[in-house]
Order: sequence, then structure tokens, then C-alpha cells
Amino acid sequence: MTDSNAAASSPAMAPSLPEAFASIPVPQGVGFWRKLVAFSGPAYLVAVGYMDPGNWATDLAGGSAFGYTLLSVVLLSNLMAILLQTLSARLGIATGLDLAQACRTQYSRPAVLVLWVLCELAIAACDLAEVVGSAIALNLLFRIPVFWGVLLTGLDVLLVLWLTHRGFRLLEAVVVALIATIGVCFSLELFFSKPDLAGVALGFVPSPEIVTHPGMLYLSMGIIGATVMPHNLYLHSSIVQTRKYEQTGTGKREAIHFATIDTVVALMMALFINAGILVVAAATFHQHGKTDVAEIQDAYHLLAPMLGVTGASVIFAVALLASGQNATLTGTLAGQIVMEGFLNLRMRPWLRRLITRMIAIVPAAIVAGLYGESGTAKLLVFSQVILSLQLPFAVIPLVIFTSDRRKMGEFASPRWMGFLAWATALLIVALNAKMLFDFIAGA
Repeated sequence: MTDSNAAASSPAMAPSLPEAFASIPVPQGVGFWRKLVAFSGPAYLVAVGYMDPGNWATDLAGGSAFGYTLLSVVLLSNLMAILLQTLSARLGIATGLDLAQACRTQYSRPAVLVLWVLCELAIAACDLAEVVGSAIALNLLFRIPVFWGVLLTGLDVLLVLWLTHRGFRLLEAVVVALIATIGVCFSLELFFSKPDLAGVALGFVPSPEIVTHPGMLYLSMGIIGATVMPHNLYLHSSIVQTRKYEQTGTGKREAIHFATIDTVVALMMALFINAGILVVAAATFHQHGKTDVAEIQDAYHLLAPMLGVTGASVIFAVALLASGQNATLTGTLAGQIVMEGFLNLRMRPWLRRLITRMIAIVPAAIVAGLYGESGTAKLLVFSQVILSLQLPFAVIPLVIFTSDRRKMGEFASPRWMGFLAWATALLIVALNAKMLFDFIAGA
């Protein structure tokens, strides 16, 4: 068997996300920019997971407590995300399988079930952050109680159904518009907060204290968990297949090229927003001795008076609402893809999405009912640490698959990319082990 058709040797399987599969045509015989526009979109759906309320909680806590120091962690985690999401897109395009389907073809049934359960736990942890974040934003803007705000976020199931029924491109357009809203809001917040540019530049230089200081390490793990999300690896490998490109070596090579550009551009926007949140917290709170601002509500109430700008808090809350709602849209899609990919379970789209949504809504509603507006920051940060602990179970199979020439054919990762991918996977495992050791030792 030649390398060019090795990737086609995967067992016959229904396409991932069948209602949207190959639904967006890629024009042939056109220039670079028109093709780039046609391929652009999937990475933006992925990028929203990198700027969700879980990121806000960890970045606010990190900036408030340690100033600009953890900017290097934000940068590192974003570079890791770009690498892993590029591999995810490569897997989907080269094999025609999403990551969950690839696991199902490779591993035993018990192992697949374990991976599925772990992924569902990661999605539930992620959705907890997104749902609670959206509910907090509704509370801050419209005084809606957090519990009822959680229930209102469940309506995104109807929105996803309507958007996908009208075409996947419309869903992408809505997501990009919400990302633009978040970007504009934080550009304004950065302008208002007037950060120390020299301090910001130094913050991007790694400090050994990040590993030796338990508090910094815990928040760093939260930032990595909030940035590199397990379910995004499954999601990206599926939605890149919404493009209708030629199923030839040349067609797939071109698709991988444009998907890589899409990924880098989208995730650099996520880096700007994540770094912006931490910089605003450092410049506004840490610089004035407020080192314990971790609650989103506290940040909302303190921003306007500390910056001396009346609308600063409202802008903050609008960005939070856009962030939370954006992430719940893509989280619902990820749940559908994971359930279908691991279990080969087919059901009506509305029922499938309702089930995956309830997995998040029910625990979030219980949490909101018990804690109300208090303690949400700790819950948000803790949910991101859970995500980080789940990462190896998605990252390691992805690296193995994309390095395997029998599965990927000529599109297997080059050695330098495989080396960086394994280094990333090992770093994640090592940081997890260090954090667990510190947690057990301090218990």
C-alpha cells in the first residue's frame, strides 16, 4: 500500500457531523484569498473555547494576584493550542475521521468507553464554566438571578438547531461576530487601564517561580486547562470536514494548508483576548494592591470606580455574555460529535443536542442553586483544572494517530512537528503530576 492511499484504509464509517458534512463548497481555479475565505471558519468555532468564562476566571485571578508574571503561561498555552489544533485539523482532513472516530477504530470497546466518559466529564466541566459565566453576565447586566440565568442558557439548543438548519456558514458568522464583540470590548478596557508596557513585555518571559510557587502553579494549570481544551480537539477534527474539497492528495494538502492558516489566525485572536484579560486585571487591580480579585462579579463592580470610566463595567459584562454564549454554542456541537464518534450512536439532532446540553445544565443549575452568586470564581477555576487533568487522554491519542503513516499516509506529521507534539504532551503530563503531588502533600 502506498502512502498516498494509506489514509483511505480506515474502516468505512458515516461522516462526522453528517448534516453539515461537505456542505460548504470550495471554489476551484480561484486565487489564494478567495480560497482562504472559503476555508476560514472552523478554527473560529474552536477559538471561542479559548476565550470562555473559564479563561476569564483564571486570567483575572492570575493578573490580580501576580501581576503580569503569568502572561508567559498564557503565551505558552496558546502556542500549545495552535500546535494541537493544527494536528486535529490534519487528522480530520487526511483520514476523514474525527478524533473520537479514530479512537473507536483503534482501541478496544472498554478503552473507548473510558475515553468517552472522560471526554464527557471534560465537556461538563467546560460547560459549567460557560453556563455559570453567562448567568453571571445576565445577572450583572439585567439583575436576573444566577439560577434562572443558568436555565436561560439552555435555550442555545434552539439557537444551534436554527443556525445549523440555515447552514453551517451562518453559525460560523454568528460566532465570528461575537468574537469581534469581545475583541472590541477588551481593546477598550486595555485603553482605559493604561498598562505598563515594559511590565507586559517582561511578563511574556517565563519565570522559574511559576513552577516553584504552588499558587502560581495552580493558576498556571488552570490557564492551560482553560486554553487547551480536550473537547476542542474532537470538535476541530470534525468541523474541518464541512468544507467540500477534492478527496485527492493535492486537494487534502491544500485543505491542510488553509486549515493551518485558519487555526493560527483564529487562535492569535484568542491570545490577544486572554492576554488582555490578564493585563487589565494586573494594571487595574494588582497595581493598586487589590491582589485577591478573583470573582468576576468583584471585577465588574471595581472596574468602573478604579478606572474612572463609567461604562467600563458594562463593557466588561457585555464581553462576558458574548464569551459565555459563544462557548455554549460550540460546546453543544462538541458533545454531539463526541457521542456519535465514540459510541456510533445516531439519533435526531434536536434530541442529541438536548441530551448533551442537559449534561451541563443540570449540574450548573444545582451549583447555582446552592451557591448563588458566591463562590463562582473558585468553581470556575476548579473546572479549568479538571479540564487540564483530562488533557492527556485526548492529546496522547491525537499525537499517536497523526504520527502514524499507516493511518495518515503522506500527511503524517513531519518529525519536527511530532517532536514538538510529544514535548507538549509530556509537559502537560509532568505539570499535572506536579500539581497532584503538591495537592496531596498539602492535604
